[in-house]
Amino acid sequence: MSKSPTKATLTTAMIEEQTAAFLKSGGAVEYVGKGKSGQFASTGTKQISLKAR
Repeated sequence: MSKSPTKATLTTAMIEEQTAAFLKSGGAVEYVGKGKSGQFASTGTKQISLKAR
C-alpha cells in the first residue's frame, strides 16, 4: 500500500519569516475593524426571493 501524502504544516517561525519578507519587500498590513470584511464588494448585495412564482 502506498502512504497517503502528508499535508504541509506551517509553523510560527515559517509565518514570521514570510511576514518579515513581505514587509521588507514593501508590503503593508492594514487594520480591519472587528466585524468588517477586508474584501471589497464589486457589485451590490444580491436579493433573492424564496417565494415560488
